Amino acid sequence: MFLASPAVRPQFVSDGVTYRWRGSLTDAEMVELVNAHGGNAEVGWWDRIRPHSLGWVTARDASGRLIGFVNVVSDGGDHAFLIDTKTHGAHQRKGIGTRLVHFAAQHAKAAGCEWLHVDFEADLAPFYFDACGFRPTDAGLIHLPSLGD
Repeated sequence: MFLASPAVRPQFVSDGVTYRWRGSLTDAEMVELVNAHGGNAEVGWWDRIRPHSLGWVTARDASGRLIGFVNVVSDGGDHAFLIDTKTHGAHQRKGIGTRLVHFAAQHAKAAGCEWLHVDFEADLAPFYFDACGFRPTDAGLIHLPSLGD
């Protein structure tokens, strides 16, 4: 269940981009954004994932086009997990991703979470550590498809 906090605004505008917590979003828009980000989109992904989210942040340009996104899932207690940070390829390196992450962190905190986790490929360390303020921690990971029976 989503908990709102009056101390955290539901949206803000910066450099002509509107950032919105739990902003409206269609699966088709996500497919377009993932492809523009450089990923491999899967039709139906957003419709399957949305019910499991604490919330998400959308970033839209002045024409209303989706140019950024980040999803926050939670264990329902102290921990939230940042996943699927994406910025349209034509809009990268303009601070949009950093603002997406900061806004998502504010809302996770307002929802009562104490910790925000993220994992990422090594080349994204400067973004998450330097730009977004995450700190390195020990963690473990199992690639489940590789797990034997």
